[in-house]
Amino acid sequence: MLSWLDRLPWVWLLPLAGWLAIAPVTPEPHLVEKLRLLAQGALVRPIDIFDLALHATPLLLVALKFWRQWRARRP
Repeated sequence: MLSWLDRLPWVWLLPLAGWLAIAPVTPEPHLVEKLRLLAQGALVRPIDIFDLALHATPLLLVALKFWRQWRARRP
């Protein structure tokens, strides 16, 4: 089911995840802002929820790909 993720090269995934995690740099990265709103219970607008998903998805893909590779290498 996730074989497409195994074929996705790290060389594309890591820069994309890093860039979306910190974009825009000033005044505050969107991911930080949206996580702060989520912690405060103020993440209610659909555009903010979409923005959180947009900026967090590549990081989740990095974590999932790392976990799948780690699990595949275990004896």
